[in-house]
Amino acid sequence: MSNRTKAEETKPGLYTEEERARRDATIWTPVQGVLAPLQFVVFLVSLGLVVRYLTTGFGYEAATISIVLKTGVLYIIMITGAIWEKVVFGQYLLAPAFFWEDVFSFLVIGLHTAYLWALFTAALAPSQLMWLALSAYAVYVINAAQFVLKLRAARLQHAQLTEATA
Repeated sequence: MSNRTKAEETKPGLYTEEERARRDATIWTPVQGVLAPLQFVVFLVSLGLVVRYLTTGFGYEAATISIVLKTGVLYIIMITGAIWEKVVFGQYLLAPAFFWEDVFSFLVIGLHTAYLWALFTAALAPSQLMWLALSAYAVYVINAAQFVLKLRAARLQHAQLTEATA
């Protein structure tokens, strides 16, 4: 038995017209639009620093700072994303339109948080910390791809619907 409402089962694309209107009206949409690419840039810089440390043994402090910064940006985007989902879909997380993306986001956050815990408790050696960060980054890339593909599909569906009704 489905938990989806009749409107969700029949809505074309990712958003109903009401959800699209709420998405377009909220300040949280441009906030997400700024934070997502910012997080990606921080990720790329951090990835380079982590790989540099793992290949040369140099730059542990810079790599560590970059991972902590990446994790902070991740927390901010998750919090603001939850607020965005509440405004657009009426619930903070796990809205049907983004259910699997949110589930995977929990794994991303879990791995980043595990890194912070291991760092601050000295539970892992430096190279182990970097490998944990790389595993968190690999899951982050998959999760980012989920969101990009979902939003691209929604944009294409909306364009097709707009053409069909024009």
